[in-house]
Amino acid sequence: MKIFIDSAKLSDIEEAYRCGVCDGVTTNPSLIKAAASEGGSDLEEYIKKILTTAGDTPVSLEVTEYTFEGMVAQGRKLYKKFNPVAENVYIKIPVNPSFEGEGGREFEGIRAIRVLAGDGIPINCTLIFTPEQALMAAKAGARIVSPFAGRIDDLIRKRAEMKFEKADYFPTEGLEGFDDDGVVSGIDLVAQIVEIFDSHGIEAKVLAASLRGSRQVRDAALAGADIATIPMYVMRDMLVHPKTREGMRGFLEDTIPEYAALGE
Repeated sequence: MKIFIDSAKLSDIEEAYRCGVCDGVTTNPSLIKAAASEGGSDLEEYIKKILTTAGDTPVSLEVTEYTFEGMVAQGRKLYKKFNPVAENVYIKIPVNPSFEGEGGREFEGIRAIRVLAGDGIPINCTLIFTPEQALMAAKAGARIVSPFAGRIDDLIRKRAEMKFEKADYFPTEGLEGFDDDGVVSGIDLVAQIVEIFDSHGIEAKVLAASLRGSRQVRDAALAGADIATIPMYVMRDMLVHPKTREGMRGFLEDTIPEYAALGE
């Protein structure tokens, strides 16, 4: 499973790539604007720095338009402006950009994906909450589909009237008696999409998004996700265990000076 960093903070992205285990970046416009402003950078130059840092690995840039015409026009402009920097840009398109109570525009995201994919622009389809949305996005030509695991967990917990913190672990098997139209957890959503894609030979990659902790990253890997996108704090937590730290203390206490000198 590939690991993307879900951040627009350049220092976090640089650190993730220095580790040698980062395979890509996912961003959104609000995070990029906040990070660039904090660093006192021009927005366009800041995005170019992210692309350069990522090298030959994918960086997802999200559209802010929400009509078919607007998403296609903006997607083309973003790709034309930024892909030449490192040839690693994916355009993020929402699977359904229509708002509550607004009928008749449900297909505009899918249409935009079809047109942009036809232009040869790689698409990451975002805001996926059902297996059928993922299927439609893949059929339209998206190379990556992004189910939001953590947000499904939030929805199910709210329906169960649970008190919870955002980072609280939610089990793959869910809560007895609660689901979202047959999906019992965010990881179950990921697993169902993986099963459908495997069964039908669909080549689009499944990117598990909105992951809240290291255990959920493990569950996404067990579910067969191709990619997990995670914030820096989760990436750090993946390396932490009290017995590891205990072992390190023991190693230092047991170090033989003559042996240590061999490495000097």
